[in-house]
Amino acid sequence: MALPKRKQSRSRRNKRRTHWKLTPSALSVCSNCRQPKLPHRACPNCGYYAGRSVFIPKEA
Repeated sequence: MALPKRKQSRSRRNKRRTHWKLTPSALSVCSNCRQPKLPHRACPNCGYYAGRSVFIPKEA
């Protein structure tokens, strides 16, 4: 089994890890109430999806 001959420096290790970042979740706008929502899901604010009422949201 191959083993590293030398310890990799912190900067070299961190250069490799630069792409390990989280991406922000994509948000779309509800066509009914104009609130931000996750794409391809019913709006949690008004309960509409694709112009149709899918469910009635609970009052807060």
